[in-house]
Amino acid sequence: MGIPEQVSASIRAISPYQPGKPIAELAREMGLRVGDIVKLASNENPLGMSPRAREAIAREVADLPRYPDGNGFELKAALVRKYGVAHNQIVLGNGSNDVLDLLARTFLAPGDEAVFSEHGFAVYPISTLAASGKPVQVPAVNFGHDLDAMAAAVTERTRIIFIANPNNPTGTFVPGERIAAFLAKVPRNVVVVLDEAYTEYLPDADRYDSVAWLAEHPNLIISRTFSKAYGLAGLRVGFGLGSPELIDLLNRVRQPFNVSTLGLAAAAAALEDEAFVARSADLNRRGMTQLTEAFERLNLTWIPSWGNFVTVRVGDAVSINQRLLAQGVIVRPIGGYGLPEWLRVSVGLPEENDRFINALRHALEEEAGQ
Repeated sequence: MGIPEQVSASIRAISPYQPGKPIAELAREMGLRVGDIVKLASNENPLGMSPRAREAIAREVADLPRYPDGNGFELKAALVRKYGVAHNQIVLGNGSNDVLDLLARTFLAPGDEAVFSEHGFAVYPISTLAASGKPVQVPAVNFGHDLDAMAAAVTERTRIIFIANPNNPTGTFVPGERIAAFLAKVPRNVVVVLDEAYTEYLPDADRYDSVAWLAEHPNLIISRTFSKAYGLAGLRVGFGLGSPELIDLLNRVRQPFNVSTLGLAAAAAALEDEAFVARSADLNRRGMTQLTEAFERLNLTWIPSWGNFVTVRVGDAVSINQRLLAQGVIVRPIGGYGLPEWLRVSVGLPEENDRFINALRHALEEEAGQ
């Protein structure tokens, strides 16, 4: 028996996460200039990062020979000020993916179940299988979460339920009152993970105070990230909020120094720059309108989205994607999410959105002319 065969079946069952194609890789493959490529594949903030975060990074460069603050005191202090939680209710992660992985490694034993929705974030089954858990995928309704079916899927082996709100990659949204009702009927020995990576993009009318639910639901963990609206994707900073008891367990599993010095400083500064986040959300709303109006003109179906991306049905998504790549436009095919005819497109700057729209029109015309 070789080494791969000795590895657990759950590890061998994992489908590796497929990130968005890097700009430099496409430039090499297609012989394109880097400056001529538009990337709308990874839901990054087209405005970049807050100027305050950039200034904080510059101040910390001299300390890079030393290890970062393993407890992340200053970032936690900023989170305490913003959300009104205690220091012992916060766990920091190397991006929110790290927090999700910590949750699986902490609360899943071999054979334990994790429940999530069809078309849900790919990290949920990956982390579950890596912890030798059993993924339980519940069929989606209108591309989003069927909370009643997810509650019905809970068994005596269920230890975690993952809910992404808004959902990635479909952009669907569950109103806060429905999540609150769901929490009320989930057994208290099941950890409910509310993954709110895109919550900063919600319009005011759809906002709800999930942090306030922590006092009533000690089995709730809220996961958030600095990679999206805060524009710090390359620094990998995320965090989880929960009861002191659950956070203590997560911090026992968390690797030391899992967030870098630059990441800690930039995130703490970015958290205070509410004007930048508001500007990012406003740009996103206008860009979403720009994209969806174009889809309407092209007679394409799309899924209404509450994130900073939109999923559109294009037919043969693999072929259309290749035609877009040839034009220097990177988006995300999502066949791996059970949506082989769809592409996910991040909202970019107005000129980037226009570039994509024109490239898509050309790709569709080429496809139709074959």
